[in-house]
Amino acid sequence: MTKTEFRSTMTVELIDHMGSDESIARSARVSSGTSGTEEQNVGLLRMLMRDRHGSPFESVTYQFRIECPIFVAREFFRHRIASYNEVSGRYKVLAPVFYVPDPDRPLMQIGKPGAYRFEPGDNVQKAVTVRAHIRAAETAWDYYETLLASGVAREVARNVLPVSLYTSFYVTLNLRSLFNFLSLRWAHEDSKVPTFPLKEIEAVAKDMDRLAREVCPVAFEHFDNHGRVAP
Repeated sequence: MTKTEFRSTMTVELIDHMGSDESIARSARVSSGTSGTEEQNVGLLRMLMRDRHGSPFESVTYQFRIECPIFVAREFFRHRIASYNEVSGRYKVLAPVFYVPDPDRPLMQIGKPGAYRFEPGDNVQKAVTVRAHIRAAETAWDYYETLLASGVAREVARNVLPVSLYTSFYVTLNLRSLFNFLSLRWAHEDSKVPTFPLKEIEAVAKDMDRLAREVCPVAFEHFDNHGRVAP
């Protein structure tokens, strides 16, 4: 049996990008045929964000590579505002890397749907949760390898694997779509609209935000200043 690996972290890499703050201003100014100084463009981006003139932000495109558990990827793919390409268990033998909650992961959901909060849980709950994740993953991986060794096709053998298995995918999206994603998947202190993201996808969103704002610092500054609402 191949040794299984367990981790709690997500991996986010900015693979490629096109455009900048200047691209946004240029796209916005084409309607009037004007040009502006760098200072004027800063003001223009402020107005675009404030008044939610969103289309100029679509002139900036990002491509990220993300490694996360399958259950996080499935939440990510609910955002039908991007292009996705994921590793395929039909065409390759998957890697034995599984998610296990870190010690700070809240475990108890208190309240009803739409009006609940999470609390840490006690030491017994934490121990049981980690042990259950590890045992389930190791058992599933043992069956996966047994099926492969018996000559069963990869696309069938993978069916026994849990959603805690790590997957990887590329996501390509424009800045306007990224703002939409970030507004929903990070409960940021500056957010004007409350949101209640899954802890693990929030970790992905934080890394995407950090990397993307290096490309368009002015646009992200205005995004923060106007309540992190997508234009």
